[in-house]
Amino acid sequence: MVDTPTRPPQPWTVRGSGGARHDSIRGHNLSTVLSAVHYGHAVSRATLTRETGLNRSTIGAVVATLEEAGLVTSEEPDAAGTVGRPSPVIRPASGIAALAINPDIDAVRVALVGLGGRVLAQASETLPSIPSPADAAATAARLAASILGESASGLVGAGVAVPGLVDFEGGTVVNAPHLAWRNQEIAGPWSTALGMSVHVGNDANVALLAEVRFGAARGARDVLYLNGSTSGIGGAALVGGRLMTGSRGHGGEFGHMVVRGGAARCDCGRTGCLETEVNVQRLASLAGTARAAEVERQAAVLAGAVANLISAFNPELVVVGGFLAELIDAQSALVTEIVARDTLSPLADSVPIVRAELGDSVLALGAAELAFAPLLADPVPARA
Repeated sequence: MVDTPTRPPQPWTVRGSGGARHDSIRGHNLSTVLSAVHYGHAVSRATLTRETGLNRSTIGAVVATLEEAGLVTSEEPDAAGTVGRPSPVIRPASGIAALAINPDIDAVRVALVGLGGRVLAQASETLPSIPSPADAAATAARLAASILGESASGLVGAGVAVPGLVDFEGGTVVNAPHLAWRNQEIAGPWSTALGMSVHVGNDANVALLAEVRFGAARGARDVLYLNGSTSGIGGAALVGGRLMTGSRGHGGEFGHMVVRGGAARCDCGRTGCLETEVNVQRLASLAGTARAAEVERQAAVLAGAVANLISAFNPELVVVGGFLAELIDAQSALVTEIVARDTLSPLADSVPIVRAELGDSVLALGAAELAFAPLLADPVPARA
């Protein structure tokens, strides 16, 4: 028999797609209802009954337990203009929050995110050089202190979104080429620096998670995600409601697909990766006619990569963020033509390519989901 390592709760399953098994019906019900409130933010008891399939008495008992634990609040809605007695509205408790951290090549960003997916406060610090893991942790701790002040009683932990490969247990950065972090343990040392539990994930994975929970792909079960930033191109795929992690948790490195005609050397050590050919630094170095030509070239390369991905994954939609969205907007007709031409027919039919909705909040919301995952999986014991 093959031993399976014990893994911390992972937030990769979309609500309504089956979820994780729990040791008891009570635990499952608590998790289901708290998750519904978290993703819906303000949900009536009637809606909870309809969406979860639980009966009204069970919903009442579960909500009472979550209220007693300080995780949700219940309030009577405005009854003006309604017929009959309106259903109470359940909201996430305002005091429950997570820290979200994004270390990058030029800055460290920290946000405080409340249960329910609301960014409550943010702080960032521009760095003079690429930070080491220890320097990034110290910067994150300093920024966290500045936005938390004296109160941290409702914090459930911190989530860290890293532009690189993260091991399946979420504690070690295996390879973050742009940061030059390789086989660096993050969870333990950063927990010590921050004084709380720390959960680590790949930045594109958590960004896709945020867009599925709160943004452009809300409710979808088969999604491709591509984002372009100064750290390169991140990619992720949701397949049948679950993140495509691969055997070791490293699936979805679409930025390192080798593209036709690619000749530039990548930080990963190979030549011709998508993120070397579709690159924001190249665009920033050009102006006028030369820049317009480069925008067209990069858009065409990106479109070819998207066509390959659609052929491989057959998604409901493709979500693009960062400067990739700007490329597609600037060359929408060209991108549409290439995707239609190069995708295996008829897989490109009715597959929208849409702009990510969450903007600068996407990594904050996604990283926070890493920290909220244990609470959502087992709410009351986690707060006992």
